[in-house]
Amino acid sequence: MVKVGIIGGSGVYDPEILQDTKQIKVHTPFGATSDLVTVGTLKGVEVVFLPRHGHGHKINPTNVPFRANIWAMKQLGVTHIFAPSAVGSLREEVKPGDLVFTDQFIDRTIHRKNSFFEGNQVCHISIADPCCNNLKRLLVDSANSLGITFHEQGTCVVVEGPRFSTRAESNVFRSWGADIIGMTMCPEAILAREAEICYQTIAMVTDYDVWKVENEVTLEEVLKRMKENVKNVKRLLEVAIPKVKDEDCACRHALQGALI
Repeated sequence: MVKVGIIGGSGVYDPEILQDTKQIKVHTPFGATSDLVTVGTLKGVEVVFLPRHGHGHKINPTNVPFRANIWAMKQLGVTHIFAPSAVGSLREEVKPGDLVFTDQFIDRTIHRKNSFFEGNQVCHISIADPCCNNLKRLLVDSANSLGITFHEQGTCVVVEGPRFSTRAESNVFRSWGADIIGMTMCPEAILAREAEICYQTIAMVTDYDVWKVENEVTLEEVLKRMKENVKNVKRLLEVAIPKVKDEDCACRHALQGALI
């Protein structure tokens, strides 16, 4: 049975596309979730919504309780997760306002717990392809039907934050072949794989990172672009979520052969 989770990133704070909603508190072995969890339906599909940074954006990226959030999703029976997040662009052709259905990451975080397995069992999870190809194909089809500008693939450099990059860092990331830069895909995608939940990010491009000197990044500009992106993401989710299928997927068997 399909149950879809939405982990709302910057700008995606409320579950207004859902019906019959109620808020619940979920207790986890890893403490409290970012906020109360909202459960509801969208065109007959059960949906679980959680704002990643808490309501009103109160939690900085490093302090997001990633393990609690993913554990809660699993505990509530979520099978698929869509994860919108705001990002900066490292490529001229990836323009502010575009969406990127990210399929790779380069992890530059250093202060975050990135596994559920900390006891006497080691989990060497395969993360070669960290996002769910089935969900990405669904997003591509849905975005095409809506006329939304998107990029079918992209590599995200995930930095610790909450600060933005220096120009030197931004240019190094470009030289690595990365397309976008964000702060939350890791360890969220890794934990979703350990939980055997299909996971796909929806990266919302708000700005050109500081590599593009003539386009200085300001919080005011980021927030303005974010509002435009959020409208498209909500339209996209309204179309995509009712089409999610309960089909076999490697994500759902990720722990087979991973546990020592």
